[in-house]
Amino acid sequence: MAARLARSLAASSPSWPSRISIVNRISDFASYSSSSSWWSSPEDLTAGSKRREKKTTDRFSAAIDAVHDRKLPPELRGHRNFVRSETDIINVVEQRIWHSMEEGQFENLPGKGKPLNLHTNPHADPAEDTLYRILNKNGFAPEWVELNKDIRSKAKEWRVSLKKAWAMKLEDDQSGWEERSDLLKTQLKQINNMASLQLRIKILL
Repeated sequence: MAARLARSLAASSPSWPSRISIVNRISDFASYSSSSSWWSSPEDLTAGSKRREKKTTDRFSAAIDAVHDRKLPPELRGHRNFVRSETDIINVVEQRIWHSMEEGQFENLPGKGKPLNLHTNPHADPAEDTLYRILNKNGFAPEWVELNKDIRSKAKEWRVSLKKAWAMKLEDDQSGWEERSDLLKTQLKQINNMASLQLRIKILL
């Protein structure tokens, strides 16, 4: 179509140089339009965009897999479709421990045959650990520890009182049982309140 248009313009143009210029321009336009993506359909543009997006996604996935591989033990690296569950990692750790035991690497550990040093807690805050040791030396303990002792002591006394009250009921002492039953209910409620208080204190700590 572009060629026919060029010939018709050339035939109708009065001057020869101008005809050549017009023909060249139309021919250049025809060759550009036939090879350029300017004439691409919307479907072609959408497909190209999807291909570029998929390529970018694949590159990101490959980078993420490479980062995860570096975090895994050497035995689990390089297996793209390998099931990297917690059990697999535990099995690798167990194998390493057994190999180390067979090679005798656990025979010359520092502190072997000596009592453990339980005076310091490596998981506690140094300031709190120092404070607890000072309290312990002076015969005191943290509030939640003292409260725990009181709860255990009162619960033990409550169980003894319950056994005595039940023995009185078996002896047909109904009035004594009812009186002691009400007292036991009140004491049990107090013990439960103390347990709730201890739980709140431990959460705040």
